[in-house]
Amino acid sequence: MSGREPTYDVVTTGESMIVLTPPAGGRLVEAEALEIHTGGAESNVAVYLAQLGHRVAWVSRVGTDPFGERLLAAVGSAGVDVSGVRRKERRPTGVYFKDHDGRSTVAYYYRRGSAASTMTAGDVLPLLARTRYVHISGITAALGASCRDAVERIITRAGEVGATVSFDVNYRPALWDPVEAGPVLRDLARRADVVFVGRDEAAELWGAENAREVRALVPEAPRVVVKDGAAGATAYAPDGSTFVPAPKVQVVETVGAGDAFAAGYLSAALRGADETARLRWGHLLASVALRSVADHVVVPPWTALAEAADAPPSEGWPG
Repeated sequence: MSGREPTYDVVTTGESMIVLTPPAGGRLVEAEALEIHTGGAESNVAVYLAQLGHRVAWVSRVGTDPFGERLLAAVGSAGVDVSGVRRKERRPTGVYFKDHDGRSTVAYYYRRGSAASTMTAGDVLPLLARTRYVHISGITAALGASCRDAVERIITRAGEVGATVSFDVNYRPALWDPVEAGPVLRDLARRADVVFVGRDEAAELWGAENAREVRALVPEAPRVVVKDGAAGATAYAPDGSTFVPAPKVQVVETVGAGDAFAAGYLSAALRGADETARLRWGHLLASVALRSVADHVVVPPWTALAEAADAPPSEGWPG
């Protein structure tokens, strides 16, 4: 990074979609009305970070349809810079539906040939010298050859200009199987600076049975954060490992909680917090997301998060 102040704290890039969901706990087969939300791993992170007071940009492609317009309005209204989002004619904005069976949520995606699947590295590369962090995920790498190439080139260029690469593995079985995805996602993780991965997805992708085995599989990454659901999360950093248990929370839906966790962790990192505080911030933000069927929600200001982070680890964020 050059000596001048960067324009952004974080630049994120990846596909965002319109989300159609029954009210909390509802089934699609029984629903008479659906709620409309917006969602996408990287834009979710951007929205949370903007709410927490950071300078954030989201780069992507959307259609010229009303759904694309709605996405731009929703993400932009949160304070995220969306000027780098391109609109593509004759390419749709992706849509997905959520179905709740009372125990888990199944997502049905309609994204083939979407505007976002045409993203290239050129959409993002000009911003990398102007940001402290770039946040990407394995979802983008699954969208097609050009998107996978974009992720690889973004990581390479970020290293050249001194931007920190934050990579969320975010394995999606609906997009590719573990045989194809495993080697690709492991290679990308090994090239990143900060890696987020769920213990369950690491087991499916790489056969890792615990957090230590996950760390051993990506030794090149300076920081690896292994999330283990309701148990907690372990961060491996150059000075050792740190475990912080997750607070107890009444779960409405788990979709989007990982994005909230990543945003909380990155927000604390940007403020110079230690590893314990970073994990605590991640858990607290995730605890808010777990209480909603939306992919991202409105959160209290960062000062409230900082205050809550000083509470005992077993306590969640009130509200």
